[in-house]
Amino acid sequence: MSAWVLPDHIADVLPSEARHIEEIRRDLLDMARCYGYELVMPPMLEHLESLLSGTGEALDLQTFKLVDQLSGRMMGLRADSTPQVARIDAHLLNRQGVARLCYCGPVLHTRPGGPHASREPLQFGAEIYGHAGLEADLEILTLALDALRAAEVGALTVDLADARIVGALLDASGLDAAQRHRVHAALAGKDATELKAITVGCEPVMGAAIQGLVNLYGGVDVLATARAQLPDLPDVALALSQLQWLSNHITSAFPDVAVSFDLADLRGYAYYTGARFSIYAPNARDALARGGRYDAVGSVFGRKRPAVGFSLDVKELATAAKVRPLRAAIRAPWGEDAQLRAAIAHLRQQGETVVCVLPGHESEVDEFQCDRELKSVAGHWAVIAI
Repeated sequence: MSAWVLPDHIADVLPSEARHIEEIRRDLLDMARCYGYELVMPPMLEHLESLLSGTGEALDLQTFKLVDQLSGRMMGLRADSTPQVARIDAHLLNRQGVARLCYCGPVLHTRPGGPHASREPLQFGAEIYGHAGLEADLEILTLALDALRAAEVGALTVDLADARIVGALLDASGLDAAQRHRVHAALAGKDATELKAITVGCEPVMGAAIQGLVNLYGGVDVLATARAQLPDLPDVALALSQLQWLSNHITSAFPDVAVSFDLADLRGYAYYTGARFSIYAPNARDALARGGRYDAVGSVFGRKRPAVGFSLDVKELATAAKVRPLRAAIRAPWGEDAQLRAAIAHLRQQGETVVCVLPGHESEVDEFQCDRELKSVAGHWAVIAI
């Protein structure tokens, strides 16, 4: 095999695409800062137990593992930044009130999330700690929508779910851990036949409720159907009420955003404990952003705090986002003339891109698409349209 061939689902990012990704990354961080979110930069690797404690089997399988040559302990390359940010909130910041944090950096996955997915996503995320009310859920969802709208990905659809609905039904079903795992897999595949087989020993009302989850998806009328069909369990009733509240506020603030529901949706990591969402756009291969409430994520670090957040892959977002026009540049000759060098420096200080043409390369072009040229006119250097 040639030395320049990269592993499957790992790719270089070339100049034009890299520019597009970087512009989106900057806009995402600027949007988060506008909301009051502080940037943190967790390390790429850390002790395995810190990365994986309480996150479930899915994240464990996605994590590359290695032995630390200094301590002999097992370390992991992060597959998701949320546990790291929870650690930062719990042990480094240790604030008593609200903490708004954001991040953007690469994560590594042992397996791609889909046929065309990268194993090295550039993960952007925002998280708010310390507020248990729905106001925090709505703020995170609003930030996610504003960020995606700024990237110009087209019409957006928010798909809402709640981890407490499936959890409450399973708690009341009497199913053991192995059976619960099978239920999760069947719900992910919308496999009604498998669900019926698993719940055959359940009390009839509970078995029917679990089986019926696969059909509880669609528009806002799904909530009314769920209230009629699902058992009157406190967590189920609370979840449906809060989903209705979030839906009403989204529709009011974003009239052009469609809202749908999938009450059987359990995709993503196992740490979600409440309302959760996925956001879709027409040109995207899958959800562009996922998030929700995960109040227990910091408990393994000795500080259980209310928490809600979202994340997205900036590389994937770039494939669905509108391609931005190149910012025109200025072509300048290379030379040792002091006035020429001063003119170039002045233009760059003003924010202009100035590309100096090296001797012998006058006919070459690059992606900056220079539309102006720095030329000597009557003894002075002036910018002239090409």
